[in-house]
Amino acid sequence: MLNYIWGIMILIGIVVAAFTGKMPDVTNASLESSKDAVNVCFQMLGIVAMWTGLMKIAEKSGLIDSFSNKIMPILKFLFPEVPRNSKALKYISTNLIANMLGLGWAATPAGLMAMKELQKLNKNKEIASKSMCMFMIINMSSLQLLSINIISDRSLYNSSNPSEIIAPAFIATIVTTIVGVIVGKILGGVHK
Repeated sequence: MLNYIWGIMILIGIVVAAFTGKMPDVTNASLESSKDAVNVCFQMLGIVAMWTGLMKIAEKSGLIDSFSNKIMPILKFLFPEVPRNSKALKYISTNLIANMLGLGWAATPAGLMAMKELQKLNKNKEIASKSMCMFMIINMSSLQLLSINIISDRSLYNSSNPSEIIAPAFIATIVTTIVGVIVGKILGGVHK
């Protein structure tokens, strides 16, 4: 559906540009935007590689397992249906760590694996379990201690202070996470 909306908006823009004589501007903007997109991709590639590598090092060194053990009381509160020895909790921990560091792209593989493991525990395969819903809530609210993605984007676009986003992002994501967990627990209690 979203593809149709974007397609229609692009077509409307082209038609309006054609009738108003702005077609050269549309062409120039398209070419310039494409060039900018490729440049940003190459610049971000190094940042993504570095942080993904650091996440792998943290995993291999046992840091993620150590962090998982430290946050186990929180995970048991959020996911009481998930057995303590389940792989799902390890993947959820990895996803939370990556999200806390603002590394959404590094969190995605762990998030997909967590959801796969949660589905294995799900009794009704046609409906998402409470744990699956809670994981989606936490993943979407994305509690961030550091917003590495945004800081690097701001740096790439020559912000005078790329890291000034840290405090507002932390406050915003902690509020959305707390509200999300409260609503998830309330609705999870209603849906038994």
